[in-house]
Amino acid sequence: MSFPTHRPRRLRRSEAIRNLVRETRPSTAGLVYPMFVCPGKGVRVDVSSMPGVAQQSVDKLLEEVREVADLGIPAVILFGLPEHKDAKGSEGYIASGVVQRGVEAIRKARPELLVITDVCLCEYTDHGHCGVIKDEQVLNDPTLELLAEMALSHARAGAHIVAPSDMMDGRVAAIRKKLDAANFTDVAILSYAAKYCSGFYGPFREAAQSAPQFGDRRSYQMDPANAREALKEVALDLEEGADMIMVKPALPYLDVVHRVREAFDVPVAAYNVSGEYAMVKAAAQNGWIDEKRVALEIFTSIQRAGASIVLTYHAKDLARWLKAC
Repeated sequence: MSFPTHRPRRLRRSEAIRNLVRETRPSTAGLVYPMFVCPGKGVRVDVSSMPGVAQQSVDKLLEEVREVADLGIPAVILFGLPEHKDAKGSEGYIASGVVQRGVEAIRKARPELLVITDVCLCEYTDHGHCGVIKDEQVLNDPTLELLAEMALSHARAGAHIVAPSDMMDGRVAAIRKKLDAANFTDVAILSYAAKYCSGFYGPFREAAQSAPQFGDRRSYQMDPANAREALKEVALDLEEGADMIMVKPALPYLDVVHRVREAFDVPVAAYNVSGEYAMVKAAAQNGWIDEKRVALEIFTSIQRAGASIVLTYHAKDLARWLKAC
């Protein structure tokens, strides 16, 4: 039957009715706020391409961590800027590393907050790639042990969840084996299972000082044209022991988020990455869009696609806006 029997506008007539029948209900429950921790004391360096985001020493980081927790955001993910870089990213897996000290400090200051750590070598290597290099090629298997050592060092510092983002084959299994052997069986793995070689990472590379010194990362990150391959990557990581999986970036790959959600009964995360955030900020600063409306719409779309966990630099703003709704 058709009009006038069916009148969908009846359910759009008022805000109360729209709220009642809303299919996707955004909340702070799945928000994760990315943070960048650097050496020193009293350090806060704003990231020019990401307004509101900064590189911070541990003491300054804790000030923002308290704000994050008070807003009801349940988790943060830490990225580290080492004091020194070398070919194997040594400062990424030492006990005194910046991320390790950041984890310890957060666990003491706000024990209710979940701490996730990014596990990758690119921030710590002098060449900016995510693994061991030989003849300007990233070697997969020699990289696995270093990634596993990094994950173990994060677990020892108190991380609840480790998140390998390197896209090396077999890294989830290597990390799970290393963690279990050291009795960290309760530390979960959030795998960047479908991480694409994307142009949306530019501002992040300023924030993390992780731009590759030669070439790019297309030999290990996924081709943006491939969707079925993402399902294979997810399946492999789950077989190796991943507890949760991630699609990155979010907006250009909402179809992938949805396909993963439909195919696998595990928690699905999506990373609303730096370039997506920077575009919204830039357009809003020029008066071209309403930042609040657009950011909430983006967040809703990511959840609607099937992600129950959303990593976003807009997390603090979203938490404030959602509370005001």
